[in-house]
Amino acid sequence: MPALTFSRPCRMQRWPVLLFLAWACFLFFSGIGLFTSGFLLMRIELTNRSSCLDPLAAPAWAGQGVAPGACWMPQRVPKAVLLIIDALTFEFARFDPAKARPRPYENKLGFLHQLAGSQPRHARLYRFRADPPTTTMQRIKGITTGSLPTFIDVGSNFASYAIEEDNLLGQLVENGRRVVFMGDDTWDGLFPQKFFRSYFFPSFNVKDLHTVDDGILQHLYATVDGGEWDLLIAHFLGVDHCGHKHGPDHPEMAKKLTQMNEMLRSLVDHLGNDTLLLVAGDHGMTETGDHGGDSEKEVNAALFVYSKTPLFGAHLPKEPETIPQVNLVPTLALLLGVPIPYSNIGEVMAELFSGDGDAASAALSQLLAYRINAGQVDRFLHSYSLAAQDLPAERLRHLWELFSAALEEHDQLLAQVREGLPASPELEARLGRLVGRFQHYLREARAVCMESWARFHPLRMVAGCALIAASCLLCCVASELAAALDFSYRSRLLYPLLWGLGVAAVLGLAHLLTREGLDLILVVSWSAAASQLAFFWHSWGRRPRGARLAGGQPPVASAGLWQRLRAWQGLVLPMGILFIRCCAMFSDSFVVAEARVAPFLLASLAILLVGELHWHGRLAAPEAPKQPPGSTSSQKESWQLLCLLAVLLACLRLSGLFHQCREEIPHCQPSPFLAPLSSLQSTQAKNLFYLLCVASLAGLVYAVRRWLRHYGNLNSAGPLVLFVRWAFPLLAVWIACYWAVTSGAEDALGKLQELVQVALVGFPRAVYGLASLGLLLALWRPVTVFVKDSRESVGPIVTPYQGAPSSHAELQHVIPQIYRRMQESLKTQLDRGHRRATVAAYGLGSVYSAALVIVLTLLALLLLCLHSERMSLAFLLLFLEGFVLLRLHAWLVSLAGDAEPFVVPWYAVTAWVFAATQFFYSTGHQPIFPAIHWHAAFVGFQAGHSTHLLPAVLVGANTFASHILFAVGCPLLLLWPFVCEAPNSQRRKLEEEEQPVMEMRLRESPERFSAALLQLGLKYLFVLGVQLLACVWAAMILRRHLMVWKVFAPKFLFEALGFMVSSICLLLGTCLVMRVDCAVSAWFEQLQPR
Repeated sequence: MPALTFSRPCRMQRWPVLLFLAWACFLFFSGIGLFTSGFLLMRIELTNRSSCLDPLAAPAWAGQGVAPGACWMPQRVPKAVLLIIDALTFEFARFDPAKARPRPYENKLGFLHQLAGSQPRHARLYRFRADPPTTTMQRIKGITTGSLPTFIDVGSNFASYAIEEDNLLGQLVENGRRVVFMGDDTWDGLFPQKFFRSYFFPSFNVKDLHTVDDGILQHLYATVDGGEWDLLIAHFLGVDHCGHKHGPDHPEMAKKLTQMNEMLRSLVDHLGNDTLLLVAGDHGMTETGDHGGDSEKEVNAALFVYSKTPLFGAHLPKEPETIPQVNLVPTLALLLGVPIPYSNIGEVMAELFSGDGDAASAALSQLLAYRINAGQVDRFLHSYSLAAQDLPAERLRHLWELFSAALEEHDQLLAQVREGLPASPELEARLGRLVGRFQHYLREARAVCMESWARFHPLRMVAGCALIAASCLLCCVASELAAALDFSYRSRLLYPLLWGLGVAAVLGLAHLLTREGLDLILVVSWSAAASQLAFFWHSWGRRPRGARLAGGQPPVASAGLWQRLRAWQGLVLPMGILFIRCCAMFSDSFVVAEARVAPFLLASLAILLVGELHWHGRLAAPEAPKQPPGSTSSQKESWQLLCLLAVLLACLRLSGLFHQCREEIPHCQPSPFLAPLSSLQSTQAKNLFYLLCVASLAGLVYAVRRWLRHYGNLNSAGPLVLFVRWAFPLLAVWIACYWAVTSGAEDALGKLQELVQVALVGFPRAVYGLASLGLLLALWRPVTVFVKDSRESVGPIVTPYQGAPSSHAELQHVIPQIYRRMQESLKTQLDRGHRRATVAAYGLGSVYSAALVIVLTLLALLLLCLHSERMSLAFLLLFLEGFVLLRLHAWLVSLAGDAEPFVVPWYAVTAWVFAATQFFYSTGHQPIFPAIHWHAAFVGFQAGHSTHLLPAVLVGANTFASHILFAVGCPLLLLWPFVCEAPNSQRRKLEEEEQPVMEMRLRESPERFSAALLQLGLKYLFVLGVQLLACVWAAMILRRHLMVWKVFAPKFLFEALGFMVSSICLLLGTCLVMRVDCAVSAWFEQLQPR
């Protein structure tokens, strides 16, 4: 019998495969960046701050001057009270006496109408126009900084809501003013350590209508009477919570607004004559009580201004004036005598600067305020244009011309007034025209900023969509071409890269010659588009006509009609399910309910696949009266397949226990498994859940070690094997100890508290360090093969024997003929007197999969440490479902019969991607920002971070844990059918020549192995890219939808970030497989006889 030997095959195409996948990822990244630049326009936050020393104070007019201690202009109001009634829509504040039967939210704030009617020079109601997005945090930012918060603000403090930009509260504190706050605890995170005194109340529970409001009322009147404040802010939440819970048209809303009306009536009695009262709503609400979008009802808030000292002229407008919310910032800053925040683009409210004099004096006072306001805005635009390139240069030049012209006229008029120009109607007209010119400049400046920060760029959005769609098409085409034996990396990769680099060089040269601003996103996008065009051009010109596929099947293009139909038949089911999922992206209801849609689609795909096998007669019928020989085994396999399907459905069902709730889903209760154990009040329940979590953690580690031992990958004395033997249990113990400490940290007292703080830092960092060491070992020495060699031999016989000597693995996973022939060969040689040595290699048949499983387990332990304790149950389900999907895939491949083992079917890739999406939700996440687990940034870093990178990595790893695990484990879809292969009727016919078994079949065909890895990676990117494309299209088409900022924009962001994380991890998983192949090649070279 010829010895079972392994020749030295040619090496894999490692670098070309990795470069091709990296290039495909780059194409998608370019499309994402281009679309994002047109959809989510970002604003740079400047760190500059205004100061009283800034030369912005206008030259004094006749009889005017700045009093000592005041900034920029004389202080007009010593004290101010700002009452924010959250979600105070203008319709709530307006009073219509003609309505005999008002709705619950109408005519309830009658005291405001009474003040405005009886004291027209003291009180006035405005429409307070909010800028979208109409979320509370963004609106607070707008009415304190005077800027336009976009959907994404590039700030300097990651994982913190603190406002670092220059703001009104910061100016007051820096100038020695006392700011007192009471109400919504959101302000505590936005303005840490800015308040002279504060009374914060929890705002998370939207069903609680009274805790915050009642808490404010307990301190409001006494604080006002005490007088130890310069600005008093009270933020009421009852109206907003009532809208979320009941809607505006509900009796509870009438009660809450009536309470606010009585509060205002009492508060006015406590105000001094020198105090300004402002009652404002941060945003409105829809008919269902929601907010966040840009509908008319959401942006239409109310502002009421009152003072016991006359503020306004005698003229009362017929309809309330509409003013933007940002106008409050410069107005209040100048009234209180502090500098206007540096980044403000708001316009002062002219009426509040009229004074008690004649019309000329009022116009002079207003002109002084406008001159200062315009100078501050001009300074900001100049500084911002130097820091960013998103403001059009032509518009900036036009604004400078407007400001220069108004400034020149101002200086001329100032000189004439100083020379003794008498007050006259002509002077009043000239002052009015000059005020109008400054108004025009300020409104034009705000319009330019709105167009750049709060408007879409349709052309970039369409180009980004086209770039992503072309990338999906490229992945699909390249995945088919990769299966051809004549696939040329030179023409498919080198030429496109050269085209892309050439276009980038041309654009860079054009930038140097024209000296215009270089938009890096556009350069990268043009380069990506050029490389795509080159790929399609060379693919069309060099498409394989007569080449045969790697599996021996003719290409689809050269096959007949029937062969084409059969080749594309397998795409109907997975692509149909994928199409349904993509269509669901255009419905906000489906996006909101995606936590239930994703497992349903995965279950449907699995059931339909098994049903398709039964339809084609691949499953045995147990009730058949006559069964041919060997049908018992077929029946057994069929029942095992159905059992796997049942386990998969059970996992999908159980994973629903860990879902997070969205506020759009009524009557949804968040899973108790998401809360940490420390939140449990019952000690018995806490101990019970802790034991369950530890058992899940131990079960995960035991299952992985059991699998490795079963395939013989725990027999050697290599460093990675020793690490798995000893470090895996140690990691589990450390994580369990960390859980024990965190669950009882609040109960620790005295010196024990110090030990607890040390443990809260020590245990996570020890897990980070040991797991990182294991990952490095997996890259350094990934081979987990045990070689059993005898003494000197004539020539080695290498057997890929994967089971332990005492196990029964060889009965299922080793071809029995090989073992018998080895015995017969050894017996024959002993009879002849020529003893021949045998080299037995345990674990060689699963060497690639073993390395991946070890790395996945290390990553899972790392990610589990970033989640709450009870998420260990979800991670156990994740591994179980992943194993079931792999086993189901291997079984379907074996039952298919004529399936090509080197080609992973589309259904397997689609199911794998769906599983990653499903467990994104089953680990307690949602594609909304409030659902981000920010606490992950401080696991092991209780004192905070000195850099921004590490917390970003920790939070990202927590958020996209499922994407990381499934992307790294994607090569298992190719490897698992080889690991699970068993002797069949075809292999029983091989009587004369031994064949390599299990994963060694991959190594015997390195070209096909490389092509299979490339094809699998491209298919994975295609499925991910199609889902991303659907989100991009939905966000672009529905950009004027009511829920765009609440549903579609966050969904796009999370889908884009998930794609980027998945693609990078896919490259890492592919790199690991190639590293193992390189190590296996070196291992075989050591076995070659010298």
